[in-house]
Amino acid sequence: MRNLNEENALHLKVKDSILELIKNGEYQPDTKLPTEAEFCEKFGVSRTTVRTALQQLSLDGYVYRQQGRGTFVSGRRVKQRLTSTVQNFSEQITGQGKNPSIKVHNLEVIMADSFLEDIFDLPEGEPINMLERIRYVDNEPIQIETAYLPWRKTPGLNKEACEKSLYRLLEVEYQIKIKRTVENLEIVGAQEDVAKILNIDVGSPCFSLETYAYSDEDILVEYSKTIFRGDLANFVIERYY
Repeated sequence: MRNLNEENALHLKVKDSILELIKNGEYQPDTKLPTEAEFCEKFGVSRTTVRTALQQLSLDGYVYRQQGRGTFVSGRRVKQRLTSTVQNFSEQITGQGKNPSIKVHNLEVIMADSFLEDIFDLPEGEPINMLERIRYVDNEPIQIETAYLPWRKTPGLNKEACEKSLYRLLEVEYQIKIKRTVENLEIVGAQEDVAKILNIDVGSPCFSLETYAYSDEDILVEYSKTIFRGDLANFVIERYY
């Protein structure tokens, strides 16, 4: 019997072999891959080895599974992981061999409404930075994010600086380190303004991600709502026990 190190090396070899076939075009986007049994015969390995290799390719965003149908090559879909280990948007997308970019759609100071006053525990009429950003993958708009940050904590935000990692900007420019986030994910239909920005039809299914970001002092620093295109986004939830 093979030891654990040998099994790990074997499934990585199979994974790399399948990935090479995907990259050189032998397996085209959104086409069905051979079955596990066919891969076993092709590579001369066990079904467990093939299954582990395919699971890793799925986590990395190269393939996706459809229950009862099999495993398919990922097309334009972008995977984003919801894990306890924070990796920013650009890092996740670059790791999938795609080109990420961010454009500031709007940045202005507004007066906090009752909802923002309540969640940030602010006095009535307190100014708030409202930051709207569009994220692209290979020049295709995939999500629009609207973030709110108390002006007293983040004065002087500028558009150019916000076209990179916001949390990195908070840490470097404002000495605010994000310690944890609380996120709520749900399915929504695209409203007219969002549909226009994301180049989709009104009512198209989208993911809506509501995020509360807290500093290392456990103070709420940012509240945001992000709308993801349902046809391009795919979330992976990874848990550690």
